[in-house]
Order: sequence, then structure tokens, then C-alpha cells
Amino acid sequence: MRLNILNPAIATLCLGVLLPAHSDAAGVEKADVEKSVAQAIQPVMEHYGVPGMAVGIVLNEQSYVFNYGVASKATGKPVNSDTLFEIGSVSKTFTATLASYAQVNGQLSLSDNASKYLPSLRGSSFDKVSLLHLGTHTPGGLPLQVPNEVTNDDQLMRYFQSWKPTYTPGTYRTYSNPSIGLLGVIVARSMKEDFVALMERKLFPALGLKSTWLNVPTAQMDHYAQGYTDTDAPIRMTSGLLAAEAYGVRTTAGDLLRFVEANMKMLELEAKWQRAITGTHTGYYRIGAMTQDLIWEQYSYPVALKDLLAGNSADVSLKANPAVKLDPPSPPRDDVLINKTGSTNGFSTYVAFVPARKIGVLLLANKRYPNDARVTLAQEILTRLTGPSS
Repeated sequence: MRLNILNPAIATLCLGVLLPAHSDAAGVEKADVEKSVAQAIQPVMEHYGVPGMAVGIVLNEQSYVFNYGVASKATGKPVNSDTLFEIGSVSKTFTATLASYAQVNGQLSLSDNASKYLPSLRGSSFDKVSLLHLGTHTPGGLPLQVPNEVTNDDQLMRYFQSWKPTYTPGTYRTYSNPSIGLLGVIVARSMKEDFVALMERKLFPALGLKSTWLNVPTAQMDHYAQGYTDTDAPIRMTSGLLAAEAYGVRTTAGDLLRFVEANMKMLELEAKWQRAITGTHTGYYRIGAMTQDLIWEQYSYPVALKDLLAGNSADVSLKANPAVKLDPPSPPRDDVLINKTGSTNGFSTYVAFVPARKIGVLLLANKRYPNDARVTLAQEILTRLTGPSS
């Protein structure tokens, strides 16, 4: 059951209480969850000047959505259950799910080289770059963004044709939109359909996501939150090369929470889709305390806050880090914390969940604020609701 609490009067709430991890008093739990979340959220919104946030919680087999502030400072419209947020790189987890589904269907193998599916790349460095490398940011040093001088599809393919790796594929992790973007292009090619159509007509409906879009319909634009930059200038994402594959999803807190539930096997899905989702939790490389799955990033649970902060830091997202291959790969586990951050110029997202305990938290905001603040806030909320993880 999902409960939507619209814009609680934060200033009137008393201190949140620490909840037992397995409370059976659902009614009491709802009120206590609301108090605990509100107390944690308020100072973060005030400190960073965040106009609006939506928080999703999974706890004790129940799910909650709490909405705070406004979707637009100009109109004063409050954040509600229909508000659409840009989720930035959390979009990559949907691309990974589609890639995993194509593998379950026998339409591709992650062990195949990228050039197998794109004839224009044959004879290039992608003869030695696997789809798995693309989905784990380990192809050898692809940049964070598509270069500015690359402005159309033909130029993009020429860029990939001429690209030379800095590192041997599979030895270093360099976080990259072109990496997962190229995987999305290949998935669409292997499934013989347009990528956006596959997402909006196949993946999203299969997961029961009714308010999730790559191209927001005109009829839904009134629900689209206004984003704000660090200097409070209004902004929304514009389309760009590989945007759909890498960072283009807009969704509600309720839909994203349902995706979290699917990742914890809490929904009744068609078997192939559940296998595909679970498959994205396979661990392939170790980078410090973090294990790189297919886009998702996981940590043994319980996990220290310092390790989560390190794994979500600029040193990991913006720099090359040695990657230790797990051979064989680590099968999907429940006793882990799985997480992912996402940002656009005007929005911030963070998702974290622990399958073994069926607990999770997601944070959506219509202003970009630092990753470390998101991670710390999420852990504070989880600690308030379930107690220390150790």
C-alpha cells in the first residue's frame, strides 16, 4: 500500500522517533515515519534552498511518499503525487534493465563485443570492448560527456570509430554517459526497435509505471516540476545526443518507488522482467568498498557512511579508478545496500535500498545539491526508521 502525504506542515512536527525494524502497527508507523522524514528533510531543504522534494520510503512491507515544498517558485504549485522530476543518471538503471532483458530474451549477450551489433564500429577499438564494459563504465576511458564538438548521430559514430582507449578495457572505471549511451543504442539495435519506444511502450508498462517518460506528453507538462540551478535560475533538461539512454527519464516519486520495489522482488512481475531486474545486481568489478553492478553500485551490508560517501564522491565519478575484476562475477545478493545518484542541471536524485531488509529510500529534488548531502540524508532517514545498520 502506498500512502501519499501532501506537503506536511513541517514546522509543527515534533521530533521523529526511532522505529523498530519490524513494527506491526501500520497506523502508528505512518505517523512516525512522517515525523522522522520531515525532521531530516527540513534542514537540508533550508540549507540548500531546495524549493521542492519528494521522498519515497519502503519499510515493513509498506511504501510511503511524502511531498514537501513547491514544484515551481513562480506559480507556488505544491509538489504532489503527480509531480514529475528529472532523475538524471538514475535513468541509466532503466537502460541497464532493458539490456538485461534483451540478454534474458537471447537478443544479445553482455559478453559480446560492441562492434558485433554496430557494423560501423568494426575494425575500431570497440572490437575489444564488450557490452558489459559499457554497462560498468570500464571500456577504457570514455569521457563523462559526449564532446561538445559532436552534435549529430553521424558525428557521434565517427567519434566512436576514432576513439582510442586510455586503459585496457576492464582495468579502470571511468564514469561515462557515452558508455551507457552506446549500450542503449546497441540494445535498441538488437531488439529491432527505437530506444524511446522500447522504454515507453515495453519496459515502463511491464513494470506498471504509469507516470514515467522520456518524452513528456503535452497533457503531462503541467505536472513537470521546474528545476533550479545552484544560483536559483530556472532550468529544465534539453535534449542531446544519448540523453534518452543516459539521463533522460522524468518520473514521479510513486513510480520510482515502484521500481525500487521491483528491484527488491516485492512486485508480481512477468518472470523474464524479474530475472532481468535481478540480473542488474550481479557484481562485476570492485572499486574500493564499492562493487560495480550493471550500472547499480552495491556495498556489503551493513555499510559505513564513510564508504558510501567515498563511493559517491567526485573522486569516483570524475576520475579514473582501478577496477578489480570479480572472476567469477558475484551473483545477486540480498545482504547488500544498492544505490545510485542522478543529477541534471536543475534536479537531484538519490536511491538506496537493502533487499534483505526490504527497506529503501529515494530522494527527488527540483534543485541540484551535493551528492554527499543526499547520501548523508538518506542514511539519516534509514537510521531513524530502522536503527543503526551495524
